[in-house]
Amino acid sequence: MNWFAKFEKKFSKYAIKNLMFYIIVLYAIGFVMNTFFNGLYDAYFSLDFAMIFKGQVWRLITFILQPPSNSIIFVVFVLYFYYLIGSVLERIWGSFRFNVYFFTGVILNILASLIIYLIWGLSFKLSTNYINLALFMAFAMEQPDMEVLLFFIIPIKIKWMAILDAVIFGITIVFGYLVPFLPRNVWYSLYAAGFLAPSAIMCYANATAALVSMLNFIIFFFLYKKGPAKSSTQRNFDKAMRTAKKAQQNARKDYWQQNNTAQSGTYGSVSPDSRTQDSQAQHAKRGVPKHRCAVCGRTELDDENLTFRFCSKCAGNYEYCSDHLYTHIHVTGDKQ
Repeated sequence: MNWFAKFEKKFSKYAIKNLMFYIIVLYAIGFVMNTFFNGLYDAYFSLDFAMIFKGQVWRLITFILQPPSNSIIFVVFVLYFYYLIGSVLERIWGSFRFNVYFFTGVILNILASLIIYLIWGLSFKLSTNYINLALFMAFAMEQPDMEVLLFFIIPIKIKWMAILDAVIFGITIVFGYLVPFLPRNVWYSLYAAGFLAPSAIMCYANATAALVSMLNFIIFFFLYKKGPAKSSTQRNFDKAMRTAKKAQQNARKDYWQQNNTAQSGTYGSVSPDSRTQDSQAQHAKRGVPKHRCAVCGRTELDDENLTFRFCSKCAGNYEYCSDHLYTHIHVTGDKQ
């Protein structure tokens, strides 16, 4: 997605830093509104296209006030959890990509509600549920092995929770559109389990809402993952790893060459003493290196274009070449 990299380079300065903090503040305001002014959100702030077409266009923005939970007991934990998710994604992706992902979800939420209203005439008041679900699914893709405590007791990895959500998500979409073809007992079983609605129109609406609202997740993780553009830090790290691997291969190659030469020397005319003298003479001719990288072991004798610097964050006098100065793991003074 080179076009996205160009887009990011041009507009990244407009990205909102720490976006999830402001979203959590909006959620908190919505929670207070729902707690102390019950019905105010639905009356004036929800995503109701019947009222939007009557001039209440502010609803296109204010529907974001709906918090992910209205439980007084769990709201603090839920808000903190989504703040953690958003902050981690922003650190991994960068502020611009996270902004695009989140606001794309908001726009698709609005689009899904509009489609449902225009096709079936339903004022389908979508909340922020699918926006938050898209964030959670993205987080699970990036940090699949992170563990959380389910019901504050059972440790479970994020990826298993995401798989469960994906199954529910798939049932809602697939069976929502296949309602006319389902046996009545299957339909009512899925309805009793909470997967389908009691009417066919509502099933269509739920399926459309789920499909359209989650398109940002589908786009970002089934198209973007095919060819993501690496950052300069990632490119430097890859280059450093290739250089270190090459240095290790060269060291092994020199080792085997020296052993083979030592073994073949017993059959040749050159004595081991003369080879040692030649090696010492070559080393003296090249000189003693003044700099040596603590990672790959290269010196200025290996490559005259290399530059070396000491790292101020490492404990001790550790010197690194230009390839490893910014990619090495800092050495601390703590005893293991």
